[in-house]
Amino acid sequence: MTNKLVYLCILLLGPIVLAQEKFTISGIVTDSKSNETIIGVTLKIEERNQFISTNEYGFYSITLPKGNYTIVSSYVGYNVKEEKVNLTENTKLNIKLEESSKELQEVVVTGDKVRANIRKPEMSVNKLSIATIKQMPVVLGEVDIIKSLLFLPGVTNAGEGQSGFNVRGGGADQNLVLLDEATVYNSSHVFGFFSVFNPDAIKDLKLYKGGIPARFGGRASSVLDIYQKDGNSNKFSMNGGIGLITSRLLAEGPIVKEKGSFLVAGRGSYAHLFLKLTNNKNVAYFYDLNTKLNYKLNKNNNLYLSGYFGRDVFSLNKTFSNTYGNSTLNMRWNHLFSDKLFSNLSYIYSDYYYGLTLDFVGFDWTSGIQNYNLKYDFKHYLSDKTKLSYGFNGIYYVFNPGLIEPNNEQSSINRKQLDKKYAFERAIYIDAEQKIDEKISISYGLRYSLFYRLGSSNVNYYKDNNPVAYDEELKIYEKAKPIATERVGSNKVIADYNYLEPRFAMSYEINKNQSAKISYNRMVQYLQLISNTASPTPLDVWTPSDNYIKPQIADQIALGYFNNFKDDKYTLELETYYKGVQNRMDYIDGADLIANEAIEQVILNGRMRSYGLEMLLRKNTGAFTGWIAYTLSKSEQQTSGRTATEVGINNGNWYRSAYDKTHNLAVTGSYKLNEKWTFGANFTLQSGQPVTYPTGKYIYQGITVPSYGARNEDRLPLYHHLDISATLTPRKNSSRNWKGEWVFSIYNLYSRKNAASISFRQNAETGTNEAVKLSIFGIVPSVSYNFKF
Repeated sequence: MTNKLVYLCILLLGPIVLAQEKFTISGIVTDSKSNETIIGVTLKIEERNQFISTNEYGFYSITLPKGNYTIVSSYVGYNVKEEKVNLTENTKLNIKLEESSKELQEVVVTGDKVRANIRKPEMSVNKLSIATIKQMPVVLGEVDIIKSLLFLPGVTNAGEGQSGFNVRGGGADQNLVLLDEATVYNSSHVFGFFSVFNPDAIKDLKLYKGGIPARFGGRASSVLDIYQKDGNSNKFSMNGGIGLITSRLLAEGPIVKEKGSFLVAGRGSYAHLFLKLTNNKNVAYFYDLNTKLNYKLNKNNNLYLSGYFGRDVFSLNKTFSNTYGNSTLNMRWNHLFSDKLFSNLSYIYSDYYYGLTLDFVGFDWTSGIQNYNLKYDFKHYLSDKTKLSYGFNGIYYVFNPGLIEPNNEQSSINRKQLDKKYAFERAIYIDAEQKIDEKISISYGLRYSLFYRLGSSNVNYYKDNNPVAYDEELKIYEKAKPIATERVGSNKVIADYNYLEPRFAMSYEINKNQSAKISYNRMVQYLQLISNTASPTPLDVWTPSDNYIKPQIADQIALGYFNNFKDDKYTLELETYYKGVQNRMDYIDGADLIANEAIEQVILNGRMRSYGLEMLLRKNTGAFTGWIAYTLSKSEQQTSGRTATEVGINNGNWYRSAYDKTHNLAVTGSYKLNEKWTFGANFTLQSGQPVTYPTGKYIYQGITVPSYGARNEDRLPLYHHLDISATLTPRKNSSRNWKGEWVFSIYNLYSRKNAASISFRQNAETGTNEAVKLSIFGIVPSVSYNFKF
């Protein structure tokens, strides 16, 4: 009887036990020469036709039934590698990839990498390799990460020499820009001519335009997530470049071989030195410094310390000087609790400083923003079909709207500190990525954010709680006078908000080469940029949401179709989206934004909407690679009257936002002629920036005063230019340690005089009115020399 029970248990429970006999393969993927971790490597389990990818620290994990497997690893610019695994227990498999011998690194990995994008429930995400960015022709020969983003669908900016970038009709202030997880508040040098990111120090970048994971929050439009290199832990090396107006140098090497490394990179401009030769006393230059240290304590623990410091200096004949820039510091601890649970604890400091000296008036002005961020993130690989991401963070903000101080004894200016502002933001989140069946994969998550506007600060109170008054007779908005002012003590709550921010995405695999996707996300932005220009300027001031300035709430839905064809030689991506934003700030006519301690008196809360269609066609393989990106879109804003008698802004009608570009076409390509020569070209064409032109004039006390029509009903002329480049790599590079290349480029080949602005004036001689176009660039040739050893 006993034997029969045993046999019966084996018969019934045996298949269950065998079915549950699974083991985990996990490890780190690194570069074979530098030991640098590689983000986003695709690993394919051949026997199961299953794909996974490495996280932000090169880690991967997958749980599989007992058996023999072939793991194929692939990544841009690296040789494909196969590993055979006999899985009979939990296995640690660290993989080292070798760089491809090809000089030209393609934009995307062919084959499995593209198919992985087909399967993943990830859309509205663009990734560019640093190798591709370095091959793009740019103004003055300085490689620019931000400018390269403008060749992606749905991404524009206000024009040449303008800072920041706009995503799907949003403002530059609605983008969260992260460098090693630290917030960068101003992404430009020299008022927008260059970006703050040294391409030699950057390992990976990814732009989220929609379908944004729940671990990100705080901005309404997009997330640009950039990671610095860790440094070479195998051997010391240097690389750099010398250009016409800028140069850069990077050094990296081991602290303890294969356990720790350092990286130091510096960059600076020196065009102002040439001005001194002509007795020109004006100065304009920038410099920045990237640093990183990392150390492997043991197989389960890694420490990282990374930082950035950058400054711009601009002065006019020693009577006016301007200094501004970012500083960041990040201390991180990676810990592996098990082969299925990865964690990262970070303490992050970010600072943006703006300084202005006016010697002819006799005062110094400083302003800025600081934040201190503690965050803890976990990635939990539950099974081969389910992965969880969860964590929490808290950010403490200090806002300095402005400090005015006399800078000489003769100055009549009195010292004045505008009220500093304080805020605390915290959030918890959870994200799940799940494969439902062979065709359907989904990701879903939720972020719960809370925001507190804190004292110490003066708080004004107004009649009917309206800081903006409306004159019904003149039909204009004007500042309301406070009926009371209260001093709120340190760390006392002035206003608080909390929101649930759901995220969802799903992919349906039509076949192995085609898929359809849908995504939705809600983002809440608690920080607002006080600016009435089309692109950010260094003088713009950040301010927190409070009892009058409401958080921006953005809801976006997107649909997409993705196709690989001709054996993955080509890739087609089509997406359409709709985004609505509540509480988008607008300003009353004549608003004074600088040194305004009651900024709520010139702000009205409106709303914003944008929608469009994006197309991206890539050629992935062969001597010629590149892509065509086209966007057809509309971006509008509306600020209605608060009552039936108020007219609102623009009579309460929808009007074009400053970021509306109906048509945006970008074409980029690279052709490898031979081992010695590589050629590149870019072409961009987009609708002109919306502007408001005068529609008439009237004379008042002998002065001609222009009158204007509807807001932003006109446009600047069509914007377009063609850029070309040629890269010369000497053949003797392969036989020596010193490797160099010459890059020749021409920006704006046919010298298109694109309008940065159009102003109107009265001709002093003829007395007639005339329009004056301001253009920044004509044709700009440049040459630079890059080296490494």
